[in-house]
Amino acid sequence: MTIISELPFYYFFICLVAALFYAGILYYREKKRDTFSKTILFSLFSLRFFAVGMICLLLMNFLLKRNINETEKPLIILSLDNSASVVSGKDSVEIKTEFLKKVDGLRNSLSSKYNVQSLLFGNKITKSPVPDFSDKETDISQLLNDIENNYSNQNIGALVICSDGIINKGSNPVNQTGKFKFPVYTVALGDTTVKKDLILLKVNHNRIAYLGNKFPVEAVIQSYKSTGNEALVTISNGTAKKSEQKIKITSDNSVQTLNFVLEADKPGVQKYNISVSPLNGELNTINNSQNFIVDVIDTREKILILASAPHPDVAAIKESIESGQTYEVETGYADFSKPLKPYSLVILHNIQISNSRLATELANNNQPYLLIVPRQNDNIPGLKISVVSTKLNETEPVLNKNFGLFNLSDELKKFIKDFPAVNCYFGNYNTTAGSNTLLFQKIGFVETENPLLLFSENSGLKSGVIVGDGIWRWKLRDYAEHGNHNLFNELILKTVQYLSVKADKSFFRLITKKIITENEPIAFDAEVYNQSYQLITEPDVVVMLTDENGKQYNYTMSKNQNSYFVEAGLFPAGEYKYKSTIKVNNQVFSQNGMITVKEVVAEKINTVADHALLFQLAQNTGGKLFPKNELDKLEKELMNNELIKPVTYTQKQLNDLIDLKWIFFLILGLFSVEWFLRKRSGTI
Repeated sequence: MTIISELPFYYFFICLVAALFYAGILYYREKKRDTFSKTILFSLFSLRFFAVGMICLLLMNFLLKRNINETEKPLIILSLDNSASVVSGKDSVEIKTEFLKKVDGLRNSLSSKYNVQSLLFGNKITKSPVPDFSDKETDISQLLNDIENNYSNQNIGALVICSDGIINKGSNPVNQTGKFKFPVYTVALGDTTVKKDLILLKVNHNRIAYLGNKFPVEAVIQSYKSTGNEALVTISNGTAKKSEQKIKITSDNSVQTLNFVLEADKPGVQKYNISVSPLNGELNTINNSQNFIVDVIDTREKILILASAPHPDVAAIKESIESGQTYEVETGYADFSKPLKPYSLVILHNIQISNSRLATELANNNQPYLLIVPRQNDNIPGLKISVVSTKLNETEPVLNKNFGLFNLSDELKKFIKDFPAVNCYFGNYNTTAGSNTLLFQKIGFVETENPLLLFSENSGLKSGVIVGDGIWRWKLRDYAEHGNHNLFNELILKTVQYLSVKADKSFFRLITKKIITENEPIAFDAEVYNQSYQLITEPDVVVMLTDENGKQYNYTMSKNQNSYFVEAGLFPAGEYKYKSTIKVNNQVFSQNGMITVKEVVAEKINTVADHALLFQLAQNTGGKLFPKNELDKLEKELMNNELIKPVTYTQKQLNDLIDLKWIFFLILGLFSVEWFLRKRSGTI
């Protein structure tokens, strides 16, 4: 400890001189000083000198500088794999009983010398010492990330990972070990013996299909020690068999991919099962089958393209819309006579609509439409064109950075400037109120404010205009640069989506996912509107979930600023019906539907332990791999490792002397002792 001050250091001696002078004068002038013995007089003088001197030091605002040493014991992180695959083998009983007891003993022994933190990992990280082996996935990389984020500022001595090494989620943890400065010790669990086994490794499929369409399904099948055998792969929907194929196994370790094409013949959420027939002598058949779910939508939005004549623009737009798989496109020409009402959007290419049947029917239906290359005398929504001459300008597109009706990807925003020029009429362009321009015209090197692609909305009716002719060139340039039409398709599909989507005018809207996994919580969002379509949150929203056995779960949604939310939690695989109701001004609104919870089968697919992964984790960090029956050796390794040692931190602390309470009591004690001696001597 040192005493410091902003004042010159000789002030310290001034304080001592002042105290010495004050104590000397006091006892020199003491009338009864002859009654004191020399010892008592010196003691009284000393007490007063130290008390007054300390008061002077406090008044001078001296500071006390101290170095405080703190010693932090090493932290041992003891992590256990909580996934189901750990106890899927023949040693499951041993792991649940004897092994966990040994882990408790290891934890208690290490706690005598180190700080010990117990973690469980699987598909989530939990601070708990007791596993239940219920997690449906294993992600060791998540464990390493959690340690890096939450324990990096602590003195980590070592990380112990008890696992079977089977990972089915996240990245390869071996790639993350280079950034750790502490050893990783691994404890190998599970069985590495490879037995005869057929594994349905993966099923790839569309999440959505449209009624009457066909959709692909891809099955990846892995085989072990099954050379010369044949198996039957079957896909069924309920009791109906949809497709089957035979496979022949030609090696002891092979992977085969089978492709199926199924027809979406029933609307709604359809549950399919794909299974591989078991082999003679195959012990584990739980990984021979998987369920997958496809949401079959029974209606697609219809888009009508009407053109004055065949044109490359029409073909390019039609192909782009169909690439989205959510629209059904029909093309017509001048002789088209069907009603327009069934169509979500009408695209008019080089057709004059003013004072025609088309204009009247579109207005009566309040139907959105897109004009491409409009005529000069057309009643163009949001735009007036006065053609100065019949000359055409070669016009390049320029993105309006302030456009906000919908978002474009960064790749498309950057590529728009590379789109080739299209042909536009030379004339005066004037936009009207309610219009929003997405693309401006660039003529030569001059960027104008003339619109090339704009949108408008009048009394709830959406419309759009593409002024230029030749946008098929944009599609070809996209393919030439990228080998696909993705950016051109994005531009057309987002244009069509904005124009065709119908505004939801309901007063009660409930939002939830139709298909989730059992690792995801069932959650609902809701919005409630009054008659003026203003968001309100006064009434309560009640949600009732019903499982396949008829058991009901009731929830009252929480209220946020302008919406409602409730998280019902995790539910086992199955189908759940929901119904939500709300009462607004004596009027009851309700929403209902069905949620399908998919089973997570990752832990059932591969049950062969991967001790090589555990060995690499340990080797890359200077640790070691131990079998599960050698925890005593692991304990000795950790207890005797000289690199795992405490860390002492020195902290500099600066305090005002006046803030130290003990100084007050010291001064009070000095004066008290002085008073007591004077009292005892009879001078008071």
